[in-house]
Parts: sequence; C-alpha cells; structure tokens
Amino acid sequence: MTDKAPRTEISRRALLAGLGGMAALSLQGFSASAATAPLLETALLDTPLFASARRETDGRYALAIVDDAGQLLAKVGLPDRGHGMAISPDRRRIMAFARRPGTFALLIDPFEAREPQILAAAEGRHFYGHGCFSPDGRLVYAPENDYENVRGVVGVYDVSGRTIRRLGEIDTHGVGPHDVLLMDDGKTMVVANGGIQTHPGRPREKLNIATMKPSVVYLDMQTGDLRARHELDTDLHQLSLRHMAKDAKGQIWVGGQFEGDHALAPPLVARMTRDSGPILTQLPDTLATGLESYIGSVVANADGDVIATSAPRGNKVLFWSATSGELLATKDIQDGCGVAPIDAHSFLISDGTGALTYLEDVTRPADILSRANGIAWDNHMFRI
Repeated sequence: MTDKAPRTEISRRALLAGLGGMAALSLQGFSASAATAPLLETALLDTPLFASARRETDGRYALAIVDDAGQLLAKVGLPDRGHGMAISPDRRRIMAFARRPGTFALLIDPFEAREPQILAAAEGRHFYGHGCFSPDGRLVYAPENDYENVRGVVGVYDVSGRTIRRLGEIDTHGVGPHDVLLMDDGKTMVVANGGIQTHPGRPREKLNIATMKPSVVYLDMQTGDLRARHELDTDLHQLSLRHMAKDAKGQIWVGGQFEGDHALAPPLVARMTRDSGPILTQLPDTLATGLESYIGSVVANADGDVIATSAPRGNKVLFWSATSGELLATKDIQDGCGVAPIDAHSFLISDGTGALTYLEDVTRPADILSRANGIAWDNHMFRI
C-alpha cells in the first residue's frame, strides 16, 4: 500500500492492547475505548469501497478500507488475525470475524460516530470466519463450531440495538460449517459444511481426515429444517467445501480444499441448486496440478454471470462462465486470494505480498494499483 495519508482514521491500539494478550480471547468485561468520529465520510458512499483483513508491518492485525484506486481510507485494529466479514444490506455496517478458531467479532459502522461493538462467541463455540446479514439488516448469521459435540451450527445474532444479543442457533447437519449465504426467497439459508473436525485445544489440527464428509445444505431460516443436502462422490470425501457465491440464476458455486493426495489434482469447484446436485468443473491437467488442490475465495461479478475463484497456493485466479461452467480465463497473481467485484466486468484482487490488483475485464491484463511492503492482505476482500 502506498503511504498516502488516509482521509480519516481511528487508532484501535486500545482494542489491541485490551485483547491481544488474552490467550483464550475472552471478551467479557472488555470495553472498546471511545470512537469519537466516523471512519469515513458519508459522501464516500458514492465511491466504490472495499474492506479486507490484513497483517500490518508491525505484525498486528487490522481491517482496512480502500477505494477502487487502492488508496487506504481507514482501518480498525483487530485483536488477532481476521478472515471474512458480513456486509449489511444498506452497505453501512460490517461484521468482521476472527479466523478459525477465533472467538471474537467486531460490528463496525464506518460512517457513524460510534464505537465498534465487540462480540464474543458463546461458551463452547468458536467462529469459522464468515457470516451474513438478514435481508432487513437486523440479524447476523455466523457459522460456528460446537466443538465438544462435533457438530456445526449457525449462531443467530440480533445486531439492531446497542448490544448484540445471541438469539439461538441452527444446526447445519454437518461438521465444520465455513461459509453461509441467503437465497433471494428470504427463507432459505445455504451452508458449506467443510467436513473437518477441529477443536480449539488443538487449534489448526484436522482430526478426522480419514472420515470427513463435506456437504452443502439448504436450510429453512425460520425452522432450521433441512431442505436439501448435497455431498460429493465417495472418492472426493476429502474435498473440504469452504467458500460460496451465488450467480444470477441462483446457482451456488463452491470452492474446495483437498485434504488427500495433491498429486490426484481433483476438481476443486462445483455448482449446484437446491434441486440438483454438484456439477464439478474441469481443468486441463497442466493447470489443475499447479493449484496445489486449494481454492480460496469464490466471488460473483456484479451481474452474476462470471465467477472468480482464487488459488493462492498456485498463484492464480480463475474465472468461469456462470451459464456454461466453462473456464473463461486465468490470471497470474502471486499469493492472490481476496477478490471483490467492482462492477459487471472488473474485479479488485488482494494478495499476501501487499499488492492490490485491478482487473478491468477477464480478457485483459491485470494492473497492480499499489503495493505495500510488509503488509499481507488476508483471504477475502468485500465490496462495501
């Protein structure tokens, strides 16, 4: 990132000091020091804005907000590494989540002069790094691990008041729920169950690789009833289904991370609907073997007819036709993982080297907007 001065910025050192040293990241009794000014001017609502977690040059973590020119506008300190976030329907609020197995989330309103609200995961739960708002903006749904009972849940939070309230949870009928999104009917929730058993006592270990069973489930948002469940063939039971996007026709696209022998180079991207099972995309062997069996972000463009899937370990971003499932193009981006749509054709891509790349069209070369030495953008970028 260039060293251009941000238009407005709030220091969150008090937040970092208050949380960074707590081994269990328990937030009970913590109070954010007063935020006395909005992070951003309301006039910027007419400017394309993007948010992502990142690691700063001093090793601390923050949520950063940039414009479509790659200029840093604002940032909020995080107590530990972040991952994904939920963006409210009015595009004014952000719920930023800790990376698994973190137990914190921050609710931020960058256009209002108010303190971020701090959310701690319920006892016996941790977040998976993702979530989404309800259509009316009153609720946030967050995938969580009920780790003692080895089951996935979606925590339901009321974020409409001064204090965030946990209303309950919905069983995801699987293990390791990673991503969640809502269908346009306003009644159906889709969850990607990664299938991997974990426990915060062994934070990054995967405890059931031999028996994992990933799935994508469609749930009734009101009752929690299971409406549909899609699994992969047995020979792909180690393909952990992680991140999702919805295209213009309502198909769900999901990216996988293979926990088996990488030399097998299995398909890593699938699309499906509630009533039809997964259709796996295919890649030439020469390309597939270079992706190291890992898909990061899955994002639709503004029109929903192009799907971007990043493969940071393979240093590529792949673009697919949502209509045909055909591979349209690939771009070489070193450690590129975060992808966000700018408009119907263009994307902003962030990477672990500190660069932000502008792609005007998938058929054209990509241009690096900025690069900040010592900065590492995290896995996901979101348009706000």
